[in-house]
Amino acid sequence: MMIEVRPLNQCDGVVTIPGSKSYTHRALILSSLADGESILIHALRCEDTERTAQALLKFGVEIFWESDDVRVLGTGGMYKGGDEKIDVGNSGTSMRFLTALAGLKKGITLLDGSERMRKRPIGELLSGLGELGVRAYSQKGNDYPPVIVESQGLKGGTVKIKGEESSQFLSGLLIVAPYAQRDVSIEVTGSLASEPYVDITLDAMSAFGVGIRNQGYRSFFIKAGQRYLPQKYRIEGDASNASYFFSAAAVCRGRVKVKNLNPATIQGDIGFLDILERMGCGVIRGSDWIEVRGGELHGIEIDMNEMPDLVPTLAVTAAFARGRTVIQNIGHLRFKESDRIHALAAELGKMGIRVNEGEDGLEVEGGKPQGAEIETYDDHRMAMSFAIAGLGVPGVKIKGERCVDKSFPEFWETLQKLH
Repeated sequence: MMIEVRPLNQCDGVVTIPGSKSYTHRALILSSLADGESILIHALRCEDTERTAQALLKFGVEIFWESDDVRVLGTGGMYKGGDEKIDVGNSGTSMRFLTALAGLKKGITLLDGSERMRKRPIGELLSGLGELGVRAYSQKGNDYPPVIVESQGLKGGTVKIKGEESSQFLSGLLIVAPYAQRDVSIEVTGSLASEPYVDITLDAMSAFGVGIRNQGYRSFFIKAGQRYLPQKYRIEGDASNASYFFSAAAVCRGRVKVKNLNPATIQGDIGFLDILERMGCGVIRGSDWIEVRGGELHGIEIDMNEMPDLVPTLAVTAAFARGRTVIQNIGHLRFKESDRIHALAAELGKMGIRVNEGEDGLEVEGGKPQGAEIETYDDHRMAMSFAIAGLGVPGVKIKGERCVDKSFPEFWETLQKLH
C-alpha cells in the first residue's frame, strides 16, 4: 500500500488534534487501579492505547469506549489472578507499563510483541522489579522481550535504575509503587532520557490522588498505602501529533491553526514551537489553540534529548531551511519503532538532501527536496513527518501509510483539511 501526498498551492488551514497518547495510556492504567468508575474524556483510541486496554481487560478491568470518551471500572488494585499472555504489538509504552503492572497481580504473565519489539531493551525495568520483590525476566535471557513476570504482589523497598535508555522504565515503577506493601524509594543513576514524559506520569498520578516526593529527578519517594481515586478526567490534545501541522505551516510558508491544544501543557513536545520560532516562524498562542505562521527558514543547532519523537518532524522541516541543522544527543532514537537516525538519513537522501549521520546525532543540509518513494519502516512518525514534505514538493509517496494507526488513525483525513 502506498499513498501520494498532493502538494499545497497555499497553506491556510485549521485542524483539531486528538487526545494525547501519553496521557491516555497513563489514565487507562491509573483508573484501572482506582476503586470505582472513572470517565476519561477525549481519550485517544489508536493501536497503542488499544493494546493497553486489551491487556487491562485480561487483568479483569471493565472498559467501555463511547466515541471519544472511555469508561473504566477500576479494581482497587486487585487485578484478576492467574496466568495471562499479553501481546503489545508495536507499543513500547504498553510493554514497559504492563510489565510493571503485572507485578501487582498474582500469577504468571507472559508479555510479547512484534519483531521490532523484541529488539527494544527492557532489562533495566526487569532488574528494578526484581529489587521490589517481583520475579521478572527475559524469556531468552537477553534483556529483551518476550518477558515473563511471576508475581505475588509488590513488596517495596529501594531500587536503583539507569535513566538513559528510556524514561518509561522509571514511569512504570512510579505508577505501581503506591500499591507496594512497603514504601518505595527509586534512585536514578546517569542521565534521564525524555524527562518531560516523567512529568506527564507525575501529573497524571497527582490528578488521580497520589503524591510523590521528587528530588530533582535523581530520587523519588512513594509512601505505601496510597490509592488512586476514580476521576472524571479530561485528556488534553497531543502535542506530538500537533507538530506535523506546525511543520506544514513552516514547510509551506503558510499558516495553520491547531485546536484542542493546551499552550501551557507540560508535554515536552510543545517545545517544538520554540524550535520553529528559532528557525524563522511566528507563533500565536490562544486559550486552547496555537497558530504557526511560516517564514524564511534557516538551520539551527539543537539538543533533542527531551523531544526524541519530534526528531523526524524537525529533520524534514530542516530539509526546507537555508543552511545546516545540527541535531544532537539523540542516541536512544536507535531503539525506537525503527532506528530513526539511520532511517531519516536514508529517506532524506532519496529526496536529494545531504545528511550526515552520527552515532547520536544528525546534520541536515537544507536545500531543494525532490519527490521520492519513502520507506516508513513501519514507523508512524516517519510516515507522518515525510507526509509533510509532500505538502511542499510534488511526487512524495509514502509506503505502508497505515502505520499511522499506531498513534493517529485519523492522520490522513486531518491532513486533507489543509487542502
